[in-house]
Amino acid sequence: MTSAVSTSGLTKRYGRRTALRDCTLDLPAGHVVGLVGPNGAGKSTLLQLTCGLLAPTDGTIAVLGGPPANGSARIGFVAQDTPVYVGLTVAEHLRMGAHLNPAWDRQLAESRIADLGLDPGQKAGRLSGGQRAQLALTMAVAKHPELLLLDEPVAALDPLARREFLQGLMEFAADQGVSVIMSSHLVADLERVCDYLVVLVGSRVRMTGEVDELLGTHHRLTGARRAEVPAGPGVEVVYASHTDVQSSLIVRSSAPIDDPAWTADPVDLEDMVLAYLTEAGRPGRERTLESHR
Repeated sequence: MTSAVSTSGLTKRYGRRTALRDCTLDLPAGHVVGLVGPNGAGKSTLLQLTCGLLAPTDGTIAVLGGPPANGSARIGFVAQDTPVYVGLTVAEHLRMGAHLNPAWDRQLAESRIADLGLDPGQKAGRLSGGQRAQLALTMAVAKHPELLLLDEPVAALDPLARREFLQGLMEFAADQGVSVIMSSHLVADLERVCDYLVVLVGSRVRMTGEVDELLGTHHRLTGARRAEVPAGPGVEVVYASHTDVQSSLIVRSSAPIDDPAWTADPVDLEDMVLAYLTEAGRPGRERTLESHR
């Protein structure tokens, strides 16, 4: 399978601070990849390494089969603050995009602007946050990238603007077959659009894989407090919480859990991700998943 992004031991340090550590990934092309983790986990750093804005300290990265290149026409990038030029009108943004990108799709850009109801003569600085995000997405997709990178694009948007942005993203990905990597800490949004997942915690990759496969191999187990934690080949306890009478676990297992001491139930994407984030963030003490909701 062709890789959109492939890394081996990828590391980025800023002086004594390590923003990304020993990151090894092979992200298949043609997927919408969700990149999730807490603030400071390394999500933005990984995206900036992918588009060539940063150079690795150690390790290697290949993007679309070659080295990352800043300004490549093959990559579209929408940064966290959905950058637009506040003094330029919507139409001036589109003309600038056409000037800078040889493969610029004028019809696509103009039709998106019309469908969104944006006034071509209005300056970007007078647009709402959702409108600016949609303009930034239009600038990225109209260059017909093979890989689209989105860094927390909906974090500051209200629920309606988020839904409209994600709907536009899904339509573009389906129509163009483009590879997408989108970082977010909003798991519910990722669940709507992503079919592949990467979880970063503490600057390291903690989990990666196709969403359906990951959900099929993670289970919630409940049983009496005295029950021993299930063990065996291919069984990993991701998260454990206990009361005086009951234990609740999130486990990853390559085979069904066949232990009468435990009741096994499926987990959703949010609970699975929160299990990894919670366990990584609680050295020496226990908290429940419910405390994060």
